[in-house]
Amino acid sequence: MQAHLEYESLEKLHVPRPVDRLDYIAGCCVGRTVLDIGCFDETALEKRGTEHWLHGRILEKAVQVTGIDISDKLPEQGLETGANGRILRRDAALVELHGIDADAIEVIVAGEFIEHLEHPLQFFRELKRTLPGREFVLSTPNGACFANTLMGTIGREVQHPDHLHNFTYKTLNTMCLRAGFQAWEIVPYRFYATEMILASSGARRWFVRLVQGCIRMVERCFPLLSFGYVVRGRI
Repeated sequence: MQAHLEYESLEKLHVPRPVDRLDYIAGCCVGRTVLDIGCFDETALEKRGTEHWLHGRILEKAVQVTGIDISDKLPEQGLETGANGRILRRDAALVELHGIDADAIEVIVAGEFIEHLEHPLQFFRELKRTLPGREFVLSTPNGACFANTLMGTIGREVQHPDHLHNFTYKTLNTMCLRAGFQAWEIVPYRFYATEMILASSGARRWFVRLVQGCIRMVERCFPLLSFGYVVRGRI
């Protein structure tokens, strides 16, 4: 599972074809007790109740899901998200688990989270200290993705205003090494334009879907240019 890289400039990287991010992560949670880290931001408010909300997709597969997020949009008492799920107001970057049965946690999910952190390696080490031996699944955008290269040709860059870091296949591998994780694999995920599709209609929505399809064709041929990566392994 663990990538053995030489870290040479022209080293050949053997990367699988990109997966659907939501399907892949939810599939890792089937029948498990899950800690869902950083799961409630402004996109959660837009996607809640749709198939595009990762936390909701995990709820459908897992036995129990506890989310943690520091968002001020969360009530102090937390938020019930389903018969088997809730989100508590905790500092996810510090892996605050008071009021949570840490011993019951089997899988840790951190979807599109580490790029927002000031100190992502410190977060990895905190996971290692707090929840050793657990399975983890995280996703993050790819700093070398084709979609942003394409946007660069017309003087644009797609970037969330809260993003502080961009990661690549090798830098993610280095993070896992430095944090002392036991084993991991890095799988690319394909481009999605969910927010743009949901915000558009008619001909514009058709055009966005067309662009999404074209980018995915390039990603299938060149996985290192995929929109992002899922890292799955054991802490």
